[in-house]
Amino acid sequence: MITYPRITLNNGKEFPVLRFHPWIFSGAIKTMDLNLADGDIVEIYSAKEQFLGMAQYQKASISARIISFSKQQINTEFWAKKIEKAFLYREFLNLSNNPQTNVYRLVFGEGDGMPGLIMDFYNGHIVFQAHSIGMHLCRKEITKALAIVYGDALKSVYDKSSETLPANYAANVSNEYLFGELNGDLVVIENGVKFYIDFINGQKTGFFIDQRYNRELVGKYSKGKRVLNTFSYTGGFSMYAAQNNCEIVHSVDSSKKAIELCDKNATLNNVTNHQGFAVDTFDYLKDEGKNYDIIILDPPAFAKSKNVSHNAVIGYKRLNQMALQNIKKGGILFTFSCSGVIDKALFYNTVTAAAIESRRHLKLLHTLSQPADHPIIPNFPEGEYLKGLAFYVE
Repeated sequence: MITYPRITLNNGKEFPVLRFHPWIFSGAIKTMDLNLADGDIVEIYSAKEQFLGMAQYQKASISARIISFSKQQINTEFWAKKIEKAFLYREFLNLSNNPQTNVYRLVFGEGDGMPGLIMDFYNGHIVFQAHSIGMHLCRKEITKALAIVYGDALKSVYDKSSETLPANYAANVSNEYLFGELNGDLVVIENGVKFYIDFINGQKTGFFIDQRYNRELVGKYSKGKRVLNTFSYTGGFSMYAAQNNCEIVHSVDSSKKAIELCDKNATLNNVTNHQGFAVDTFDYLKDEGKNYDIIILDPPAFAKSKNVSHNAVIGYKRLNQMALQNIKKGGILFTFSCSGVIDKALFYNTVTAAAIESRRHLKLLHTLSQPADHPIIPNFPEGEYLKGLAFYVE
């Protein structure tokens, strides 16, 4: 039995952990063993010597992330059990062995008991993205565990962690295949819609899987409509609108490469009612009177920390105001925020303020969030990051 280093918490700081919250902040720590290195596996104890959990240590504001609330050896078998549990949940969601959908999030950090780790499944290829040093140091054991769970269905595992790890550590990290490799183009299918995926050069892990349910909803409203998809990336919402017989869908993104891949996806799906524009969304919307029936606003996070949340609110308000000036009477506005520091109430109030200043009356159709393969668990409410609203515009 391996003996792991110890961290002891200040008196009273054990209560969040006893409620199964997985984060230990630096201010909660009373003592720790000497010479702890970033990524070390540690045992967490209360001030009264009560065992609380196994964690990965990192010298940061969040100093430890709990990966088990019971004493265990952290090895390949440990990770295989974790990943099998995550896989069985996706199987329950009808996301594995589904002929209409072969792309899903396999591991969503804290939501799957693996804080600091994201793994996305793309038709047999898995993109591994560590947000903590501890998870990155376990990448080889996790890859072996993936092979145990998936067997011959696993085609490759690609580590794309260099952009998500702390800068001082990431300086020595190169993105690379941990298992197998991809030969040629990768095509996935989501609810019957096809997409090219470039997980090596694309944003995040290559695709925004978290909008699956919301793309499907946009499609249901799109028949015969003029649709604008802003911050379109590779055209997720656009392809759903086109496949559901919209009149026309315009994709707008500042990245020329994204629009090129968007156009490629249109060809892949035999779509002829699509046009892409490589232009900044704010510039595209500044001229009023474009008269769309549906506008989708899905910008990148405007705020990643609380000290810039005020600027983010200004940005969201301006963006929604501009959209409302370009939408027809009886149109629908789909608007999203993935900024963790902007909560649902603040986002709702920001869109309301934009409507007031635009002198447009709104009726709430849907409150939107992330799909079930991005699980929100009661003991970690911070995992609910995607906020969405669908409004009927009078």
